[in-house]
Amino acid sequence: MLPIIQADSVDDGLAIAAAMQQADIRLVEVVLRTPASLQVLEAIKQQLPDLIVGAGTVVDEQSLNAAIEAGSDFIVTPAISPDFLKKLAAVEVPVLPGVSNTGDILMAREHGFKELKLFPANLSGGYQFIKALGSIFPDLAFCPTGGVSEANKMDYLQLDNCFAVGGTWIAKKEWVSAREFAKITESCIAANKKAA
Repeated sequence: MLPIIQADSVDDGLAIAAAMQQADIRLVEVVLRTPASLQVLEAIKQQLPDLIVGAGTVVDEQSLNAAIEAGSDFIVTPAISPDFLKKLAAVEVPVLPGVSNTGDILMAREHGFKELKLFPANLSGGYQFIKALGSIFPDLAFCPTGGVSEANKMDYLQLDNCFAVGGTWIAKKEWVSAREFAKITESCIAANKKAA
């Protein structure tokens, strides 16, 4: 499971990450969708040093450079282009490029990427699409996000070419607003048990 953290403040981001860590989560993705995102990433790395912290929603060279400068342990993108792939291939941290069709997949593969994010998974063919890709690209593996939920995550995880799933269902916005961080821990524990 690749837990996604979207936080409006450093305090919220730290609380979400700490709740996930309580559930034995070792790796989290901070999506760069709020003004506080890079500060959240830096704070988690400083205050929860046992966590591997990546940056998601990296969409261009500017956000890539900012994420690397903030100390991101890995990079996740929602999409790719030929120029962007060249820049991604040159960074020294692991990268999970976002693809949504066979053209994207082939282009990412040509740049040396073997693990890819399928986004938005539910609109790009879902688990049936990933299953079909197994015979065409047997050397590739996928992490679907976007429309992945507690209800359908096992459809993906049963596939040999699906190495993880990502989603926000384990850290619902209403739980964060209500300061119910224990629910995030419980949700992560439940998700990991079912995925094991």
